[in-house]
Amino acid sequence: MKVLILAAMLAGAGTLASIASADPPAGPDTSHPGNFVKDSVITTKVKAKLAEKHMSTLTNIRVDTDNNGIVWLSGKAPTKDASDLAEMIAKDTDGVKGVHNNIVVRQ
Repeated sequence: MKVLILAAMLAGAGTLASIASADPPAGPDTSHPGNFVKDSVITTKVKAKLAEKHMSTLTNIRVDTDNNGIVWLSGKAPTKDASDLAEMIAKDTDGVKGVHNNIVVRQ
């Protein structure tokens, strides 16, 4: 019985170790402060445009902008159309040079 419990614990620990060592999802490089300087002006513009649409689903979207004018969208949206709308709004904002849409569509 003790052998079974020990084997189960070791298997669980191995699973957790493999999950912990997995690569994080792609996003802006935040490992060094010089690599990730938020452009708060662009971020604010994108957030304001999302709020103008009066869609409560768009307020659940996180907006980050790196020092190169690249916008990173994340969070959850109820539909693909809402995700696409957020991406389009970000792309049409002054100063934005690119958009990475990491918004998850709820199923």
